[in-house]
Amino acid sequence: MGDRRESKTSGGDKREGAMDKAKGRLKEAAGALTGDENKKAEGRDDQRSGTIKEKKGHLKDLFK
Repeated sequence: MGDRRESKTSGGDKREGAMDKAKGRLKEAAGALTGDENKKAEGRDDQRSGTIKEKKGHLKDLFK
């Protein structure tokens, strides 16, 4: 039982990225409605994180 990291598949990274982007859009919209600048910024960060995960999934496809 070593310290093995399990690698996600390219599809898993893409799905997780899409979910992060959707979550980020919702947070940003909620922040805009309530005037909460911190929530808006958090939503934008989630969207960027999602984009990075999606790109990671695409890169994994390229190197198969």
